[in-house]
Amino acid sequence: MAKKGRTFVRGLTSETYGLGEFRNRQLASKRVRDDTVVVDDAKVAHSGDSEKSRTWWRIGPGDEEFLTQTVQVHFVQLPPQSSNHGHGHQNEAAFYILEGRGYEIHDDQRYDWAKDDFVFVHTDSVHRHFNPYDEQATALVVKAKSTWMFMGLWQQGRSGPIDRPEEFGPREDWSRVWTPGVLDRKKVISPADTTWETTPLGRQRVLTSPERTDARLFSVDAYELDIPTGSRSGKYWKMADEVLYILDGGGYALQWEVEAEIAEKYYARVALEPTRHEIKKGDTLYVPQNHICQLFAHDGTPLKVFSAQNRIFKHLGYDTVHYLENAPEYEG
Repeated sequence: MAKKGRTFVRGLTSETYGLGEFRNRQLASKRVRDDTVVVDDAKVAHSGDSEKSRTWWRIGPGDEEFLTQTVQVHFVQLPPQSSNHGHGHQNEAAFYILEGRGYEIHDDQRYDWAKDDFVFVHTDSVHRHFNPYDEQATALVVKAKSTWMFMGLWQQGRSGPIDRPEEFGPREDWSRVWTPGVLDRKKVISPADTTWETTPLGRQRVLTSPERTDARLFSVDAYELDIPTGSRSGKYWKMADEVLYILDGGGYALQWEVEAEIAEKYYARVALEPTRHEIKKGDTLYVPQNHICQLFAHDGTPLKVFSAQNRIFKHLGYDTVHYLENAPEYEG
């Protein structure tokens, strides 16, 4: 990517109406990525890094082999007593704080954060990250940036004067076109703002969802899952693809491809054999669109997972998760 520039959106073309060959190429890609995988080191076409701060991508539309552009994943690292450059973009971004503490300046307002918090850069935000403390801070960033790119919402860059100022009038309040009430929503979701519940998926705490109307995030849904030693999650089927980050522990995932049989209506045909994917702390695991997945804690420790997906699937009518098998803790 560094040689070609930054890929914001990947195009989709085909000589035929069917896209089965394209899907097959995606499904053949490796779904587990660890710290050895850096698909973009942010040296090209990224305005956020300072001389000390560092950004690197794990999953994005410019990847080879290509996985997805519905949810992009990268990391931001701030050494002690440092900050990055302030910049602005129209798309949202959500930061899960992996280590350390610090604060944000968003539109001239301060928001403090610490480990395990979920922090939001809202739409049309000028923002900057600060770490004034003596320990390093690292965040996992998830965003549905390509959704904005597809819609032509790409007015972004570093702070500065506009081009051709003589052709435009005085400043107006940009927030006049925002959804009413967003200024009253939370920008930081801390563990104290969430509740662990036993669900068909397992022991889960929801960070953001359409039902969580107090959070200022509209594009990414996220949760944490805690699977006890030797146990497993529910076996779940959904249309949205998903990125899982392994917070702690290890084990494996089983994934079943779901094929579409197009007859007098759509029928789902589930693969008889799943693919198996070994996972450990620090890995990301990709679950493709229209798949069944189940996670297993299998290394003698609990398996702790952070999950993110693009909320647009729910607006398109795919807002149900179907469980073929519940987690043992839920059954108990």
